[in-house]
Amino acid sequence: MTRTAFVTGANGFVGLNLVRELLAQEWRVVAMCRRNADTRDLDPLPVERVVGDVTQLDSLREAMPKSADAVFHVAGNTSLWARSGAEQLKVNVRGTRNVVRVALEQRARRFVHTSSVVAYGVHGGIVTEQTPTRGSNSQVTYIRSKAMAEREVKHGIQRGLPAVIINPGHVIGPYDRYNWSRLFGIVRGRRLPGVPAGGGSFCHAPNVAKALVAAAERGEVGANYLLGGADTSYVGLVQEVSRILGRKPRVLTLPNRLLHAYASAEEFIAPLFGREPEITRDTVHLMSCNMYCSSRKAMDELGYQPSSLASMLEHSHRWLLENRLLRG
Repeated sequence: MTRTAFVTGANGFVGLNLVRELLAQEWRVVAMCRRNADTRDLDPLPVERVVGDVTQLDSLREAMPKSADAVFHVAGNTSLWARSGAEQLKVNVRGTRNVVRVALEQRARRFVHTSSVVAYGVHGGIVTEQTPTRGSNSQVTYIRSKAMAEREVKHGIQRGLPAVIINPGHVIGPYDRYNWSRLFGIVRGRRLPGVPAGGGSFCHAPNVAKALVAAAERGEVGANYLLGGADTSYVGLVQEVSRILGRKPRVLTLPNRLLHAYASAEEFIAPLFGREPEITRDTVHLMSCNMYCSSRKAMDELGYQPSSLASMLEHSHRWLLENRLLRG
């Protein structure tokens, strides 16, 4: 019989990759999006569209089917601009609490929560599933909100929710309009003054989608699974983007105080032109740290397959060109 998946944030970056993977595996997909959301990438796909908002309980109750084989909670606010903090906590924490509550009411057979490696907080070494979580103490609202959202899922598990938590590193791939894909335009326009000295683990969006589906099928209830694979410094990331663009890499590691000053100016100027800043003080803080993680557990238990940094960046670049979001 056809399995039913309910997906929050179905029109977002990771959500779209997940929906495509579910369809490829012949799931029935009930895709929830907010009213007036940008659904241009979702519209061509054969899914059942429902309108709902994770911050509104009644809309969730109307949207979520009873006894879904899997509820995939992907919706979230990933902003690293402090001005978005209040809305981010509302969406990521209260929204997760609501989805957990309704999934329990509707007796979902499995719940898969898309979190992030940042929920573990900043650590000096390589993060594993056994690393103590301290993201709830972070000064960065995004990090704090992801840790607090996981807490809501764990409260649901205590009440009988069969949930699994997936913690991707930095995600790169098709359908990314607002996250790491912006780096191509910034590098192409020579608008990158320098980068912090940190680094992180990167994962390919289609591989993340496969891991999410595998988590619904055979993930251990109550477990976290980290997804990384391609480890690099942010200098190395910019160098690879420059190579793909055919540009001579000119990237400097700048002191945090200079980058903070630049980010402060960008945060002040950007709203005057009706746009979000390309770099923020929270971005500088996060990228000045090393956020490396081990994917071993996900590889062993979910069949997760990491991709090389070059292949995932090239895929993202092709998608941007095909959708005329970047000039060749």
